[in-house]
Amino acid sequence: MNTVRAARILLRQHDQKLKAYGVTVQQFALLSTIRLRPSETVASLAERVALDRTSLTRNLDLLEKKGLIQRVAGAGNARRCVLTPAGERLQDDLNEEWHTAQNHLLSRVTAEEAETYLRVAKALSME
Repeated sequence: MNTVRAARILLRQHDQKLKAYGVTVQQFALLSTIRLRPSETVASLAERVALDRTSLTRNLDLLEKKGLIQRVAGAGNARRCVLTPAGERLQDDLNEEWHTAQNHLLSRVTAEEAETYLRVAKALSME
């Protein structure tokens, strides 16, 4: 229950910070993944950011409507997403906000605790 509670609190806090930018944490994760992995198919995006297909499609639709991403044809029937120039600029701003939030969060624990937490969280998030 501590993990679920912590996840909800952190998600709520980060969503509140990103609200000023017009995106949610899930949308930020999508924008970041699209930027870091421009060749990723839409199907792979769903796995990478742990979203079901319906939630992924809804969020991609919103990001496209805001002019932040563009869907492009890939090999075969595969679809890919790319950031638009507006999406690139927003991602730069979001990365600054994210680093500030992370630094604040990490200031509450020791470096060793942070390292242990990240190692455990990665292990628990593996399927």
